[in-house]
Amino acid sequence: MKFDPTQMPDWQIADAAEADLAPVSELAARLGILPDELAQYGRHFGKVDAGALLARLEKPSAPRAKYVNVTAITPTPLGEGKTTTTMGLLEGLGKLGLNPVGTIRQPSGGPTFNIKGSAAGGGLAQCLPLAPLSLGLTGDIDAVTNANNLCMTALTARMQHERNYDDARLAKSGLRRLDIDPAKINMRWAMDFCAQSLRHIVIGRGGERDGYEMDSAFYISVASEVMAILAVSRDLADLRRRMARIVVAWSRSGAPVTAHDLEVDGAMTAWMVRALNPTLMQTLEGQPVFVHAGPFANIAVGQSSVIADRVGGLLGDYLVTESGFGADIGFEKFWNIKCRVSGMKPDAAVVVATVRALKSHGGGPAVKPGAKLDEAYTRENVGLVEAGCENLRAHIETVRKAGVTPVVCLNAFHTDTKAEQRAVRRLAEETGALFAVSNHWLQGGEGARELAEAVVAAAAQPNDFHPLYSLDEPVESRIDKIARDVYGADGVSYSEAARAKLDRIVADPESAALPICMAKTQYSLSHDPTLKGRPKGWTLPVRDMLVYQGAGFIVPVTGDITLMPGTASDPAYRRIDVDTATGKVRGLY
Repeated sequence: MKFDPTQMPDWQIADAAEADLAPVSELAARLGILPDELAQYGRHFGKVDAGALLARLEKPSAPRAKYVNVTAITPTPLGEGKTTTTMGLLEGLGKLGLNPVGTIRQPSGGPTFNIKGSAAGGGLAQCLPLAPLSLGLTGDIDAVTNANNLCMTALTARMQHERNYDDARLAKSGLRRLDIDPAKINMRWAMDFCAQSLRHIVIGRGGERDGYEMDSAFYISVASEVMAILAVSRDLADLRRRMARIVVAWSRSGAPVTAHDLEVDGAMTAWMVRALNPTLMQTLEGQPVFVHAGPFANIAVGQSSVIADRVGGLLGDYLVTESGFGADIGFEKFWNIKCRVSGMKPDAAVVVATVRALKSHGGGPAVKPGAKLDEAYTRENVGLVEAGCENLRAHIETVRKAGVTPVVCLNAFHTDTKAEQRAVRRLAEETGALFAVSNHWLQGGEGARELAEAVVAAAAQPNDFHPLYSLDEPVESRIDKIARDVYGADGVSYSEAARAKLDRIVADPESAALPICMAKTQYSLSHDPTLKGRPKGWTLPVRDMLVYQGAGFIVPVTGDITLMPGTASDPAYRRIDVDTATGKVRGLY
């Protein structure tokens, strides 16, 4: 069946294409997944028993797929098609007669119902079926939300009881006094929507029976430490250990209060057992895709799960995984966090760019969600593109610092001109990167052949993948390396509160040995989203320092980044509805 993305919105293409999808049982069988290793959720997707499959297939001598990371330049608020490119690359590799497997994150309800839309790809390069993928799928994000909020329930109940009961009565219930400091709560409530009114709240209003009155907050579920744990755990035992180590709060004497101290870690893990298994889906052209975990890259680790990559690497000859946002945050965390945990090393990295984003970085007018795109982005302007290529150069250099061969993918728009595309090619080839123009949105796998061929060539080259920093280096030195070598900052400054927390982290050898997971805007190489291109002469301001002891990260919070995004004035939910005759969801994109 032929579809024209210029005439049909994504949701209509996805709806029409669903009839031609292979049953998930057939897809699994082609991969070598046994029937009892697949739990079907309807006809077209299901969960894979990762533990059983890894126990059967993961041997030292087992062949591993070529490993490819898809990242990008600094995006505009409209996104530059990284997931679309991931789906297109899988389809293009399929056209070359190869057997690729993809791993992507589950879309969050926040962007799905807000401005950016579902992270399912677009046009003829989508992950299907679209509606289930975009609307909760197999319940993993719900499990994360529930496990997180169960922990907060345990915390606040304990605080109430310790206030109301003396030590003797606590002892009768088998409890010891933790003496939690209400001003030092490390965890928040979770909700998977962009709800800015929940960033700062007061809970426990009423009387003694109504909880413990104190300031509190929400973050979006995908920013929860529980989500980070799902992304980096190697198996159920690892996840269980990490749950116990979550530092929920601090006592008045300065001692950490963990989920284990609250005796809630086991129950939290119970919520997560099914969520630990990846969900098997497919591209519009039938290539297998594992969907698992969903942390954002600007405020979290920004990767699909280690488990999904371990599984996918055993089942195909190319494993294509996507990291969130630009190479400064998504690829950097893939490089220095995910690959440390998984032990896997990439063979190539794709840096996605668009003429639109390059023009924005070259000095073009602001790109605003919901507003009409300025004509500067639809008329030829090679000078703007060339100026914006400095941002692309920075991301290519970041990939090269990891010791990986970069492939620049120009995600083609119908408004691009040949002269503009040649300008991007010149810059890419000048840096020694491979280059491809890809028309996967319009043509699917056929349009991605050039990209697929470039990726195969890059993956065949020798590389020297190595981390940016050693975990033996001082914490401050590691943060400084990311700021200078990846973002291009002149240095790092710390608020008084951040400096005090940094000193506490450094004083604890276990915390001090954790890798760095920066929280930073995705819209600039700097901390300031208004600074486009490749900013010079600036210092990275760190205003807070968080420790995710369970996930295993130190999280410096920079600039004005927030862990709970806001909903815009023209969100996507205004256009999403249901056909009451068929039950089909319409309006997703």
